Amino acid sequence: MDYIKEYKSFISSYYLSEGLRITVGVALPALVFSYWGLLSVGTVVSLGALCVSSADGPGPIHHRRNGMMACTIIIFFVCLITGYIAPHPLLLGFLIAAFCFLFCMIGVYGGRVISIGVAALLVMVLNIDRPVQGWNVLLNAAWAAAGGAWYMMLSLALYHVRPYKLIQQALGDCIMATADYLRTRARFYDSNEHYDHVYVQLMEEQVQVQQKQTLLRELLFKNRTLLKESTTASRTLMMIFIDTVDFFEKTTTSFYPYESLHHFFNDTDILSRFKQMLLGIADALDDTGIAVQAGRTSTPPLQLQEQLTALKDYFTNFRDTHIKATNLEALITLRKILQAIEDLSSRINTLYHHTLYDKPRAKAFVQREDYDPFVTHTDMNWKLLRDNLSMQSDVFRHALRVSIAATAGYILSQLLVLGHSYWILLTIIVILKPAYSLTQKRNYQRLIGTVSGAAVGLIILFFIKDKTALFFIMLVLMTGTYSFLRTNYLVSVLCMTPYILLLFHLLDSGHFNTILMDRVIDTAIGSAIAFAANFLLVPAWEHEQIKKYMLAAIKSSLAYYKAVSSPFTGTAMSDLEFKLSRKEAFVSLANLSEAFSRMLAEPKSKQKDSKSVHQLVVLTHTLTSHIATLSHFGKPLATKYQSADFESIIRQTENNLMISVTLIEQGTVNISVTPESRIPFALDKQVKELVEKRNVELTMGLSDSETKLRLSELKPIADQFVFIAGIAQDIKNIAGSGFTELNNQHEKESIAS
Repeated sequence: MDYIKEYKSFISSYYLSEGLRITVGVALPALVFSYWGLLSVGTVVSLGALCVSSADGPGPIHHRRNGMMACTIIIFFVCLITGYIAPHPLLLGFLIAAFCFLFCMIGVYGGRVISIGVAALLVMVLNIDRPVQGWNVLLNAAWAAAGGAWYMMLSLALYHVRPYKLIQQALGDCIMATADYLRTRARFYDSNEHYDHVYVQLMEEQVQVQQKQTLLRELLFKNRTLLKESTTASRTLMMIFIDTVDFFEKTTTSFYPYESLHHFFNDTDILSRFKQMLLGIADALDDTGIAVQAGRTSTPPLQLQEQLTALKDYFTNFRDTHIKATNLEALITLRKILQAIEDLSSRINTLYHHTLYDKPRAKAFVQREDYDPFVTHTDMNWKLLRDNLSMQSDVFRHALRVSIAATAGYILSQLLVLGHSYWILLTIIVILKPAYSLTQKRNYQRLIGTVSGAAVGLIILFFIKDKTALFFIMLVLMTGTYSFLRTNYLVSVLCMTPYILLLFHLLDSGHFNTILMDRVIDTAIGSAIAFAANFLLVPAWEHEQIKKYMLAAIKSSLAYYKAVSSPFTGTAMSDLEFKLSRKEAFVSLANLSEAFSRMLAEPKSKQKDSKSVHQLVVLTHTLTSHIATLSHFGKPLATKYQSADFESIIRQTENNLMISVTLIEQGTVNISVTPESRIPFALDKQVKELVEKRNVELTMGLSDSETKLRLSELKPIADQFVFIAGIAQDIKNIAGSGFTELNNQHEKESIAS
């Protein structure tokens, strides 16, 4: 790990900015009211600010503003209702069950609404332990709402001071994720690499890239003010994003089975040189990402250009000394890889010039009139909630699970008469997630982080006695808690536990040992309940929904293939259709990869047809990669080589993918899929003739010729069509015979329903 890069990216990241903003927003009210002798009031105001901060996740400013306003109103009423019911244990039990179900169900409206629901439950839980009476209930709710309003004003004020900062930070983060993806692809050039492991890591990293690109589309395309502006900054950020998406597509290209390249060139250093060049490009991309985050100019890629020139010269000599009839096709492939590397290097140079925020360059950029098709909209209507009120809905099952588990935790806390028993409820609410694997991971992180954090807190208190020093350490831990909350929950909890312990110590040092024991015991009890609920209470297993992800991935890949292949037959699609199909293909593939990763984290008995699903995931990933490679040739060469000769193989590929969709949708068991003979590709003969002609030219000593140019252009195109057709056939074979357990499960569910 490059710790310097990690440090630089973290310092300029959104996550640290968010951590600092939340720390100031939460700590300042408590400090101000404490100065006036109203610490209890300040605590409630800080609680309101903390809850509303959860609705202030990354996104368009109007979404953030509306989310914080809604959250402020909701926590006011939750405080009010909880305050009046808290003195009545039986009614409180029913309230906990009802609120947990309601505020989990509203998660059907998206991630920001989920955060609002969690904030409402947080307010409910924290008000259980500090009951108030009479008009004080209304006053308590008003102070909490005031804290929410204070945080909202702070966040909006900071946005107006630096309106482009969040986009810059998210954009830099996306660029660096793309660099990590490129580094992993460079591993294919290692002779001793296990390709299946590389593909697994590639799929995980592609999920990260797609999530960051989706966030950027939200930030850029839903921001009407930014789209209407014609400032240098707004236009430049849009250019950087568009070029970053194009750059990522180029990194996904696959030119040839890597095993074949290693077969021909493993005894040389050419592949390792290619790898080092790719790693150099990834490093330059990291530098660009950090520069974009920080709002500065990136380092000129002069050294990268020198390395590229040296590699091109080396390849020319290598080709001249190693060329022979048996490896001619492999050398053509190496040449295409080198050209792709050259293309990536030029794109690095383009990104560098973007970071100059050059006014003439920005002015020359023409923005699209409508980016709306590139973003997903969620309608806030009652029908969506109503349609999810069934056991077929994962959100409904999650809401039911949380409601039952939280009620059980509340009953247990009343029976055991534990101090700070609300920590049990808090642990259950925070840990339980819709997916089994996510809950288990969060459970583990919560337990380890709490125990380790308690040890850190004890060490701090053992060596440091000065309360001023302890207070500043607590602020640092607060910042760490909120900075890592979205990226590394284990580190967040590791900071959170000593931060809470120091807070209680500063407020009441006499009961510190009791508080420490309560924290650890209550967390352990809450984790145990969450673990049991996750496994026993209407669990949502990935095998129940993996088919819909497979179908989406194949359908979107088919649409992407149509958009890329159509120019070769003279029926080119529009640039908008191409970009939309590309976006959907990569997003659907990332969703499938993420679902499969969650499936592998579940118990073995629940991993239905995992081997076949894994094969299909890898094949779909490979298919998308080869389609991206074909698009690499499409724009410059499709018009030149367009021909009716492509139609047969395109039709065969599309038919196989459509059959695959039908087979998966119908869930047919043990269907026989007979491997068909490949339709003769009309261009095969032409390519073979060119290869033979070129071999003759080489024996005659002709280094350059029209044959060489035509062969170097046409053969890679023909190869990609053949590769894609073969992958489509393999997908059809797996779809027809590889999902016996999933199909049986589907039949049982159909009978039961």
